[in-house]
Amino acid sequence: MKHPKKFWNWRNQSDNDAPKERVLEFYGTIAEESWFDDDITPEMFRNELFSGSGPVTIWLNSPGGDCIAASQIYTMLMDYKGDVTVKIDGIAASAASVIAMAGTNVMMSPTSLMMIHNPATMAFGDHVDMQKAIEMLEEVKAGIINAYEIKTSLPAKQLSRMMDDTTWMNARKAVELGFADDILTDEKAAVNNAAFSFSNRAVEMALVNKLAAKVPAPVKPEETAGRSVDELKSRLAAIKQFI
Repeated sequence: MKHPKKFWNWRNQSDNDAPKERVLEFYGTIAEESWFDDDITPEMFRNELFSGSGPVTIWLNSPGGDCIAASQIYTMLMDYKGDVTVKIDGIAASAASVIAMAGTNVMMSPTSLMMIHNPATMAFGDHVDMQKAIEMLEEVKAGIINAYEIKTSLPAKQLSRMMDDTTWMNARKAVELGFADDILTDEKAAVNNAAFSFSNRAVEMALVNKLAAKVPAPVKPEETAGRSVDELKSRLAAIKQFI
């Protein structure tokens, strides 16, 4: 029996110790082999998705593919009870952008791209068949707009025009329009900056303590009464020698 070619990959899925976060990768074309009219592939994906629980992180880099496959995956992810974080590290184009819309939180690499456009198909026949194909594509487009509209809250007419124009979005533009929630950052850099700030503070405190040890201890407030200006200037001059 021929096994279907998988276009997804789970990490930590079969570990004995249940991971805190399950990781799913979509790298490449969504369904190189037809998903339509195939009962095995959708069932396989659904079984793997619902075999565990807890948050799922999806790494996505795909030029798109089968809109039927994307529709079912989108629906399954929306039906999943745990949080779904989508991280786009390359491109989420066409059908892959629909899958991204299922994310509870959608994050994009600063260099990544998202692209939305009208669905396409191949048709054969007379003018009646062509008209039916057009009507079918219009319905498919309306379904895709539903997913975009839920995520972005943009008007359907605006989304339709964006699809007509084949719209490309960098990470910042996608966030501004609501297709993504945030831009991925380098957590290591944030940790290093925090450590560097702490180090600077430690150096400053060490210097202050060193100066304090060399400068005579300040007098108590009640002892300052009646002190002359010349005495205060003399003390400030002594402190400046160590700065």
